[in-house]
Amino acid sequence: MTRHAPMKWSDAAAPSLDDFSELAQAAFAGLPKRFRALAGAVVVRIEDFAEAEILDEMGVEDAFDLTGLYQGVDLVHRSVLDPTPETAMVFLYRRPILDEWAERGDVTLGELITHVLVHEIGHHFGLTDADIDAIEAA
Repeated sequence: MTRHAPMKWSDAAAPSLDDFSELAQAAFAGLPKRFRALAGAVVVRIEDFAEAEILDEMGVEDAFDLTGLYQGVDLVHRSVLDPTPETAMVFLYRRPILDEWAERGDVTLGELITHVLVHEIGHHFGLTDADIDAIEAA
């Protein structure tokens, strides 16, 4: 059994937006090749919080309640006849994810980022929240 030196929390800093971007890139790279291929050219953006307009549109009162968002036309509704398609984007919101991670304490930050990323890519595939919940429950 290998013992690791205890982490010096007094020296730790919260992961930056760039740190989150690296974690999200690693999470995407760790997904099955077929899943990544189906996702195509989804752009992943890391921001501290969703913009106020987005929160208002979604009826979200507390910015800490939204950890991720998919924006774009999902693969089910795309057509070759559409004009230049809108870029598919997944937003991961750093502060709400950090808050959930700290509150839960039962997953690593990388696991939580992967979970949110996969959930939002599920919307890119045309899945609803109920579809995603059913898949996760199975």
